Amino acid sequence: MLVILMNEQILAPGQVCQSCLLADQSGQPRWREGKLRCGQVIRKLSEQQPDQYECIMGFRVADIE
Repeated sequence: MLVILMNEQILAPGQVCQSCLLADQSGQPRWREGKLRCGQVIRKLSEQQPDQYECIMGFRVADIE
């Protein structure tokens, strides 16, 4: 499940991505084959951290289970 991390908040991508020009037709981030297509990978500090990305708009996106 993808979430947007902001300061002390966790938001659903639909709350942020629906206004992004790079979002898909349903207002969700472009997620394909386990990778965020509208952002770049952020290096993990430890293996316990979920995969994180920085989207073009500057938000941090995490893939949590």
